[in-house]
Amino acid sequence: MGALPVFRWRLAPDGYATRRQLRARGLRPGGQDVAAQLERPRRRRGSLIAYLYRLGLAKPVRPMTPAKWAALAKANAARRICPSCRLDAGYVIPTSLGMCVTCAFPDQAVSLRSA
Repeated sequence: MGALPVFRWRLAPDGYATRRQLRARGLRPGGQDVAAQLERPRRRRGSLIAYLYRLGLAKPVRPMTPAKWAALAKANAARRICPSCRLDAGYVIPTSLGMCVTCAFPDQAVSLRSA
């Protein structure tokens, strides 16, 4: 296999799309290899690279099954449960804290409740 064709940013010919562009059209790469790449030069760091896929070889996105919807709902619910107090926080637990805000800052939570 030869080298990939490289196009400058915003100058790719018709018939190519990035993963995000495919997804916006309701498509997926469907097992095809990267067909080309876009390159956006930057001054201080290396160039930004975006991989392109052929639109003609793209396949429709697979629909969500009831089992996938259920698994997604379960995963999102698990992100709301505080591992310390085991309560549903009502929001996604910040990974930076690793617990709900009430458990992370118990002194401040008490003063907020009494105010």
